Amino acid sequence: MQPSSLLIEHVRLIDPTSGLDRVGRLLVRDGQFRAVDPRDGDLPSDCERRRADGLILCPGFVDIGTELGEPGREEDESMQSALQAALAGGFTSVACSTNTLPAIDTAATVQYVRERGQRYQLANVYVFGCVSKDRLGRELAEIGSLFDAGAIGLSDSPSSIEDTALLKRALEYCTMFDRPIIEHPEIGSLTAKGVMHEDMMQLRLGLAPMPAEAEDLATSRNLRLVEATGGKLHLSSISTAGSVEICRRVRARDIDFSSGVFVANTHLSDQMLSTFDANCKVNPPLRSKLHLEEISQGLQDGTIDIISSGHRPHSLEKKMQEFDAAPFGMTALETTFGQVSTHLIMTGVIDWVTAIAKLSSNPAKLLKIPAGSLQLGRKADFVLIDPDRDWTFRVADSLSRSPNTPLDGAQFRGQVVETFVGGRSKMSV
Repeated sequence: MQPSSLLIEHVRLIDPTSGLDRVGRLLVRDGQFRAVDPRDGDLPSDCERRRADGLILCPGFVDIGTELGEPGREEDESMQSALQAALAGGFTSVACSTNTLPAIDTAATVQYVRERGQRYQLANVYVFGCVSKDRLGRELAEIGSLFDAGAIGLSDSPSSIEDTALLKRALEYCTMFDRPIIEHPEIGSLTAKGVMHEDMMQLRLGLAPMPAEAEDLATSRNLRLVEATGGKLHLSSISTAGSVEICRRVRARDIDFSSGVFVANTHLSDQMLSTFDANCKVNPPLRSKLHLEEISQGLQDGTIDIISSGHRPHSLEKKMQEFDAAPFGMTALETTFGQVSTHLIMTGVIDWVTAIAKLSSNPAKLLKIPAGSLQLGRKADFVLIDPDRDWTFRVADSLSRSPNTPLDGAQFRGQVVETFVGGRSKMSV
């Protein structure tokens, strides 16, 4: 039985939404944030007090486009295993992908996924609806009924929307609901049968290419449609230097959109495919050093707003196929923060406040969900981080049903040590 009141003190409080970044203490009561630096005389009589010297307390992370496996892909992931992995990685809220069987293109499926998520009482589950029926990109889904059923946005990801007219109509429609479309930018005709980034490494390995211009052209088209329609769009997975530069130029013209990157595309390069490890086969593909450098610059200057896990698990049997036949994707919920801390914060690409904003506050703002802040009166979803803890990720210890990742044995600095949802501890190490 956990106490109804908890005071965490001697902790570094970071809240990007309010600019808070200092050592203090935080009172949680009845599942909500109640006070920052309360006096001892104002504490409830039943309050548990915990010292957290050297730790960081910040809002829980929010993931966009998480593949939860249900319905229809239970051989790859179950909702329960995915949510447990999310909590281990510090994610207190996930907005799930529509890449399910059947796709989330009806009000009934939206309701089903929402109810399944609530049943487990783990991380908060939010649901996207499809842009097109069955994610085929041919005909708009019943958008109004999806929003009425509780969808928080629309997405066909990881598929891109090839039909420009369909995407334009969807953006126009969504202005009525003030909800975003989450889009994976890619011109499929340029990447058909491709399996890795097009460059000298790809030529040496003899694998089919996925050229950077396939993403650049889609990014340019998508942002021109945003300008024309006034719709809300989030580019969930940019990975090329060209996309970063296009987003930077369009942002300078005060056109309202947001852009994100999957954590793998912030520091892993296409050199990793030299061993033909299918766990490195992802979409967007791992790019070359030139693109990684521009992604880092985009993270620094604010061109890239959000970092997501890109969690797309697959069973061992699927990933053990020949490289060309193996599906795209890797498991990433448990390692996202370790990658951000080790490869972005510790290397000076971004600071702690910026990293937490991109993992938490910014995605919460985009999705308009009650998360990403330590605001008093809000549901107490937060994490405790040990910034100096060194740890090693082991696939054998993963909570995901399909721990397909090239990061088995990877060493990280900085770890989520406890995750709270509604003021209750849901995971600790």
